[in-house]
Amino acid sequence: MAHMDQSVIRNRVAALGPWFHNMRIGGVETSPEHFLGDYPAVKWNAFKHVVPEDLGGRSVLDIGCNAGFYSQEMKRRNAGPVLGIDSDPRYLRQAQFAAELGGLDIEFRLMSVYDVAELRQKFDLVLFLGVLYHLRHPLLALDLLYEHVVGDAMLFQCMQRGEDSAASLEADYDFREWQVFERSDYPKLFFVEHRFANDPTNWFIPNRAGVEAMLRSAGFVIEAHPEREVYLVRRGERPYMDEPTLRVLGASHGSV
Repeated sequence: MAHMDQSVIRNRVAALGPWFHNMRIGGVETSPEHFLGDYPAVKWNAFKHVVPEDLGGRSVLDIGCNAGFYSQEMKRRNAGPVLGIDSDPRYLRQAQFAAELGGLDIEFRLMSVYDVAELRQKFDLVLFLGVLYHLRHPLLALDLLYEHVVGDAMLFQCMQRGEDSAASLEADYDFREWQVFERSDYPKLFFVEHRFANDPTNWFIPNRAGVEAMLRSAGFVIEAHPEREVYLVRRGERPYMDEPTLRVLGASHGSV
C-alpha cells in the first residue's frame, strides 16, 4: 500500500464522499454506517466461493464498478488486466484513490454499459453486479454484454422482489390464455415510476423468474446460483427468436 498518513486518508475519504462501498483504506472505513451493514463485503462473502481463488491472469471487466470493491477482489485473486467502468465520475475518483493506495493496478474508465461495444474486447470474466435494476433498457444491456464483452463467464447480481421461485412454463400459449399471467412465479419486472429506496434510478425490479428468464433470453446459461440475487452464468446459444442487437446512438453516459 502506498504510504499516506491516516489523518490525510481520512480527509481524502471525506472529500471524495459519500461512498456506497465500504472500503478499508489504510485503516479508514469509507462507509462504516452503511444501511446494509459492511457492504459489499457482507454480500461478497455469500458468493465469493464461485470465483476461483486463482484467476490465473484472466481478464476481468467490472461494469458499474462504483468504488472498485469487486475490481480489487478480482485483482487479489490473481486476475490479469482488470477494467472497471462506471458512469459516475465521483465513484471513479473513489475507485482510483482506493486502488492506488492499495497498490493495485486497475484501470478505470467513464463509460455506460450501453457503450461496451467501444471496448472491442471480450473478457474472460464480466462482473455485472447491482446494475440491471438501475437501467431503463435492461434487456438491451444484457444483449450488448453477450454480443460484445462476455467471452466466457459473467457474475451477475440484481435486486429482486416478489416470489422466490420460478414457474415451469410451456414453450407457447394460446392467445386466449389469461391465468398464467396471474401466477406470482411467472417472470415479472416491477416498474418503478418514481422512486424506490429514495433512488430515482431504480427502474425495474424483477422477481426471480424474471431474472432467470431474461438471462436465458439473452443467451446465458445459469451455472450456479449461490445467493438469492447472484448467478454465475456462461455464454450459451441465443434463442431462436433472437434479433440483431440494436445499435444505440447517443446513449446517455448517466445510465450505467
